[in-house]
Amino acid sequence: MSTVLVDAAADAVSDATPDGVPAAVPRLPVRVIRSPRRRKTAAAKVQPDCIEVRVPAGMTPDAEAEMVASLVTRLERKRAAEVCGPNLADRAAELASRYGLAQPESVTWAEQNDRWGSCTSARGTIRISTRLARVPGWVLDAVIVHELAHLSEPNHGPAFWELANRYPRQERASGFLEAMSAGHSDPRHTV
Repeated sequence: MSTVLVDAAADAVSDATPDGVPAAVPRLPVRVIRSPRRRKTAAAKVQPDCIEVRVPAGMTPDAEAEMVASLVTRLERKRAAEVCGPNLADRAAELASRYGLAQPESVTWAEQNDRWGSCTSARGTIRISTRLARVPGWVLDAVIVHELAHLSEPNHGPAFWELANRYPRQERASGFLEAMSAGHSDPRHTV
């Protein structure tokens, strides 16, 4: 097993780096561990002093660089959401109370590219995409309320929409997210 420490310090830029991580969040060094026990997969996790990435020892340098960059970017976005974004648990508890919805067991930031949020109703857990860390609060609130409604109604039937639409800006937030998905909206826009 070999270990390489990669300097991941980035120069500060005005608002965010090209990978979407706010410049205010300091980058952690990256430690790459080449493991002969790994064959195809790689894994990464945040340690107290670095981001540790484990890759197969036989991976080509180009494939390794691409894999490490991808995994580090995902973890950095999640760290940035946790550091710079709102406290999701407090926000969800307040919204659940305000709109008469079930309280979740946990609400966390997650790296999700195909969804704005997800809910495991059996466990009462909600995950919110790190892509929403910089949207206006009313849009984030709409997604949280949507996922809170799933705690009681797992499907998108009429009973679900009755709960989700308790949030008065649900439809407007949906339009904002559609535009953002299409690349027509800056997430910092605060209409």
